[in-house]
Amino acid sequence: MRTKQEKARPAARGFTLIEVMVTVAIVGILTAIAYPSYSGYIARSKRSDARAALLENAQYLEARFTSNGYYSSARDNNTAPTLPVTSVPRNGGSPSYNLTATVTNTSYTLTASPTGSMTGDKCKSYRIDQTGAQFLWDSNQRVSDTALVAECWNK
Repeated sequence: MRTKQEKARPAARGFTLIEVMVTVAIVGILTAIAYPSYSGYIARSKRSDARAALLENAQYLEARFTSNGYYSSARDNNTAPTLPVTSVPRNGGSPSYNLTATVTNTSYTLTASPTGSMTGDKCKSYRIDQTGAQFLWDSNQRVSDTALVAECWNK
């Protein structure tokens, strides 16, 4: 026989299979919408880090030129000095861009080449030269799509 307390308490009830499946479907839809947006923000952040590193290296080379009168590691050497930033991110994580320099006494070209998770990115490789010209590079040729260049360098 049941006591008064047991009769007053409603029966314990869990979730039905339909309720659980509706919840899973809603979470799936939200994930399908949010993940591409999140991935886009991550890629934009990595591109921004690469552009900042290129500009930092350019500033370093300009300071060398101001002090020494040439960009290269030694006069008439045409080898690049050791750059302050050689990969992005700097904290030693998995690199998303590798930075290189082609240097002469009177000119330089800095390149940020995508690697790892950024391989195949729409912006390809970033380049900047001693005149401050900013462009994209893909498979040994300059990207001529001015809208893409503007989008990649300004976002």
